[in-house]
Amino acid sequence: VQLQASGGGLVQAGGSLRLSCAVSGRTFDINGMGWYRQAPGKERELVATISSRGSIGYTDPVKGRFTLSRDAARNIMYLQMDSLKPEDTAVYYCAAWTVVWYWGQGTLVTVSS
Repeated sequence: VQLQASGGGLVQAGGSLRLSCAVSGRTFDINGMGWYRQAPGKERELVATISSRGSIGYTDPVKGRFTLSRDAARNIMYLQMDSLKPEDTAVYYCAAWTVVWYWGQGTLVTVSS
């Protein structure tokens, strides 16, 4: 499984960005996918996940502001991020898991105040 994340950039507080994660390879083996982020000096943390059945969950800091979706036909997962805050600044990674984890390369999101 290969993942390619894109869509990061610089945005002002209150703005929006949409991240994309293109998935290729043995996608039929995937049990779930998600978005994670790592802020400078901090550990990587969960942002949102989607199961193979389509069940979606969010970490509390992003609930009501971020929306995970997927285009199953095109094998793309999205993260729509609205009402961005400076504390959302981080490198965002997409991930998928089968019996092992696969990670994309990360895309930097910078939110200025």
